[in-house]
Amino acid sequence: EPISCLICSLILKISLSLFLQQEDFFMKKLFAAVAPGLEPFTLQELRQLGFQAGRPLFSSPSMSKCEGQEGGGGVEFQGTLGDVYRANLHLRTASRVFAQIGGFFGNTFSDLRRRARRLPWEEYLKPGEAVSLRVSCRRSRLFHSGAVAEKVLEAIGGRLGRNPSVRNLGEERGRPIPQLIFIRLSENRFAFWVDSSGVLLHRRGYRLATTKAPLRETLASAMLMAAEWDKAAPLLDPFCGSGTIAIEAALRARNIPPGSSRPFAFMRWPNFDRILWEAILEEGKKKERDRQLTIMASDRDQGAIQAARANAARAGVAEDIDFSCRAISGIKPPPGPGWIVTNPPYGVRLRSNQDLGRLYARFGKVLAGKCPGWKVTLLVSNKQLWRNTGLQFDRGVPLRNGGLKVNLVKAVVRYSNLAI
Repeated sequence: EPISCLICSLILKISLSLFLQQEDFFMKKLFAAVAPGLEPFTLQELRQLGFQAGRPLFSSPSMSKCEGQEGGGGVEFQGTLGDVYRANLHLRTASRVFAQIGGFFGNTFSDLRRRARRLPWEEYLKPGEAVSLRVSCRRSRLFHSGAVAEKVLEAIGGRLGRNPSVRNLGEERGRPIPQLIFIRLSENRFAFWVDSSGVLLHRRGYRLATTKAPLRETLASAMLMAAEWDKAAPLLDPFCGSGTIAIEAALRARNIPPGSSRPFAFMRWPNFDRILWEAILEEGKKKERDRQLTIMASDRDQGAIQAARANAARAGVAEDIDFSCRAISGIKPPPGPGWIVTNPPYGVRLRSNQDLGRLYARFGKVLAGKCPGWKVTLLVSNKQLWRNTGLQFDRGVPLRNGGLKVNLVKAVVRYSNLAI
């Protein structure tokens, strides 16, 4: 009996060792691409999720410019196949998650074609599947991106037995989006990355109704992180538009994963593990919370409020948000301190005769009279607008919203006896 116990113990140790080796084998270099200025927020998210993430990279050629991104960088981290799934499911501020297929040194096209053929393309592509290639060449002998893409396509076809078709992003027309592959060549060293996300991660799936100048969900989530909202105190958005900030706040407070209601590119990979994915989804559901929230969102546009309510219903948080149609002077914040996180009009894409300077001055007066002690976080397009509020904002964080340069600024409302 002692001998059999010893044998069982030995078998268990060997099995555990093999399992850990397998996990190490599947460890990959991953990259979360983000919009400009959001790198620190994504780094914070990755560390909160338990990933070993390095310093943010504030410039990443092409990887963060795919499909309408305005430059930006991202954060490198390590992970398994399951971590690819988790990152896509849980990250609120990232735009895409890339996984590195492999890399090698090469300074001739024959090197490129031969070594690229050795990469495990069958784990990510089916024979003949549509792909979209992005190539970045810097300080290398092979500087022609079109020729590099051609040799890589030949290598993929040689590996899979059938050449992939090529289609640009944005040409779906009802078809599945092509698998995005990014090839970076720097100083004769190739790195091959595959996009695991598909459509950009800000497309959670709930925002089908939009207003004239919608705010991306990733940026709204970053605003909430910057505001340091405690998820318990009241939160007010008096320029709510289609409700993105309020909805992201409710999702964050209830710990609902932002990617739980949308598909991802990795679901089409031949190595997709549906059982593992369903287990990760279930793990995320178990961490969701039912909690009493005081989230108020208002806008003077009745159409915007209708869109916001419809979006909140699709996101499953309609009961958590009090939407109302009212002008800024009509807001009714609850007693006690809270947070105001909002994206006021810039006067760039929203064409109206309204005097923006007066609007911001009125906004400041209303806050001073009705919200003393509240913390305010705004996205603004120029310094003069936020100065008109009379609030003492910090220097702010430069960001981009739909291609426009904006600043994310914060202040605390001081008491004022000015008439409202």
